[in-house]
Amino acid sequence: MPELPEVETIRRDLAPLVAGRRIEAVEVDPGTIHLLSDLSLGDLRSALVGRRIESLGRRGKYLLFELDDGQALVVHLRMTGRLVWRAADAPPEPYERARIVLDASSPLSLDEGEGSGVRVHHLRWSDLRKFGTWRVVGDPEAYLAKRLGPEPIDAAFSFAAFRAAVQGRSASMSIKAVLLDQRRMAGLGNIYVDEALFAARIRPATPANGVSAQALKRLWEATRRVLEQGIENRGASFKDYVDGQGNQGSQHMHVQVFRRTGKPCYACGTPISRTVVAGRGTHFCPRCQPARRRRHED
Repeated sequence: MPELPEVETIRRDLAPLVAGRRIEAVEVDPGTIHLLSDLSLGDLRSALVGRRIESLGRRGKYLLFELDDGQALVVHLRMTGRLVWRAADAPPEPYERARIVLDASSPLSLDEGEGSGVRVHHLRWSDLRKFGTWRVVGDPEAYLAKRLGPEPIDAAFSFAAFRAAVQGRSASMSIKAVLLDQRRMAGLGNIYVDEALFAARIRPATPANGVSAQALKRLWEATRRVLEQGIENRGASFKDYVDGQGNQGSQHMHVQVFRRTGKPCYACGTPISRTVVAGRGTHFCPRCQPARRRRHED
């Protein structure tokens, strides 16, 4: 599933291309509309066609298309969703389910030079597993407030805020489960949680209330660091993810433990282990992330 770095990369790619453009048409595969939206195709078109996209934001793993009537199209890629910028005459994307047809009123796109003429473009939506969603909401902040906690990479997300998000967990809840809880902090998923826990030298199954203040400080710093690295490397393309131009990222080439089962740890040479924590395949180094018995051992 695309996580914060992947969704932020898509946002940065698409924001300058869609801002100021008007939605001229919305086309959706009839067999997909009931999965993609909670609106009928007619109602979805009524909400979007004719609207101008003011800006493109992100909250956690959600993309927010702010519209000129005060509403927003809130897009969640889920597991295999892709949203890419294409010229109107480009061939269909693999597993294309929908497209948003945009006018040509915005500044020239990346593939248009002066004198080339302005071309109509589409936002193409493809989704192999059809789990992605589009929601038109009047107040995106209120819509997402009950679903999402603070952003881990925000400057205001201090260590005190991070510790508060982690504290109050039961002894049976693992630190990985806490980090995956979008209501506690938004945008982390399986890849970056495993990577942050490795960087902080914490075993993923460690009970959240058994992690010392010192180890939590390492984890706060590591969480921010791995997310920023993921953005810098334009996301991880293990399988389905592509950026807003349809290109792969390179973060998957820089992971330390995720999907490296049996391969030597870059730090100590111990084979990377795989287990299941919080219902998710989980990767860690048994030596660099030893099991903890008492808090003072951190």
